Amino acid sequence: LALALTACGGGGDEGSGTAATAAPTTTAAQEASGATVAVANSKLGNILVDADGRTLYAFTKDQGDQSACSGQCATNWPALTGTATAGTGAQATLLSTAMQTDGNSQVTYDGRPLYHYAGDTKPGDINGQGVGNVWFVLSASGDLVKAKASGGGAYP
Repeated sequence: LALALTACGGGGDEGSGTAATAAPTTTAAQEASGATVAVANSKLGNILVDADGRTLYAFTKDQGDQSACSGQCATNWPALTGTATAGTGAQATLLSTAMQTDGNSQVTYDGRPLYHYAGDTKPGDINGQGVGNVWFVLSASGDLVKAKASGGGAYP
């Protein structure tokens, strides 16, 4: 159990609660058609999102392009997998994929694996921002955005 919590950042507020079943993960159709990464305006500035406008996150415990999130962590923070495609505002030169130990090809941006958060139930939600002080959204340039969202957890 300690290992699973450590993989998610330690502590109980990393999304290990009931939120894991509240939101869908990447569907087989999305995986088959690829994974588009785009940029959307949010309360945190311009951040990375998927083709459906769902916020994408980075995990500071990842080692380079290799995910450190598995087990319950991966349930709460599903990886963005498939063929990477640059959408509006995303820099194609920063977009890639990395083969993970589970055999999936995870989309990376500026070398960081990308994830959804199960606690984000609709496009525009940014409920995963700052969770455990290890999960953060990314800017269009690939930098971690460590600011707190003002006025709630959704896009304006």
